[in-house]
This record gives sequence, C-alpha cells and structure tokens, in this order.
Amino acid sequence: MRDFRKYEVWQLSHSLALEVYSQTINFPKVEQYGITSQLNRAVVSIPTNISEGCGRNSDAEFHRFIQISLGSAHEVEYLLQLSLDLKFIDLEKYKLLDAQVNLVKQKLYHLAQKLNSK
Repeated sequence: MRDFRKYEVWQLSHSLALEVYSQTINFPKVEQYGITSQLNRAVVSIPTNISEGCGRNSDAEFHRFIQISLGSAHEVEYLLQLSLDLKFIDLEKYKLLDAQVNLVKQKLYHLAQKLNSK
C-alpha cells in the first residue's frame, strides 16, 4: 500500500487546496453555491483522488485515480480563470494559483506516464 503523503504531487495539491479555500472565503456570498462550491470541490478532488488511488492494489487502478485528479486540476484551472474574469480574485493571486495548478498538472501527468509504462 502506498502512503499518499510521500508523493510530492499530493503535497502540492494539498497546499493548492488550502490556498484556494483561503481565497474563496472572500468570494461574493451569492456565489456560495455556485463558483465557490464548484471550485472548492474541484480543488479538493485532486489530493482526494491521489489519496484514494494510493489505497488501490494495482498500478492500473492508481493510474485511473491520477487521471481523475488531472481532470479536476483542469477544472480548477478554468474556474480560476473565470474567477479572475469576474474579478473575484486579483491578477497577482490568479498568477500564483495558476502557476500552482499547472505545476500540479505537470506532476500528475508525469506520474500517470510513469504508471502507464509499468
């Protein structure tokens, strides 16, 4: 069984989730059940699926959960862009979060490739 905490991509995605949560607190209350909720669910889905995949018995199953995490990372990337365009976050914070989510995507992609080659 794998320990999800040892994966750098889990650590990075966990940090991203904490940072996104700290930003969405400031989103308009009218978006509580809209973009705020969707962005929070998507960003939490990244480390959650990595964790769940670590509990699976095969590389193929782990790979499937890494792919789900990657899909969630793409969703977060778009929702951050939308949040910027709606002026829920400023450009400086957007750039930091966008860089974080793209690093997570890169790490997930490389992990998926490594698992796929086994």
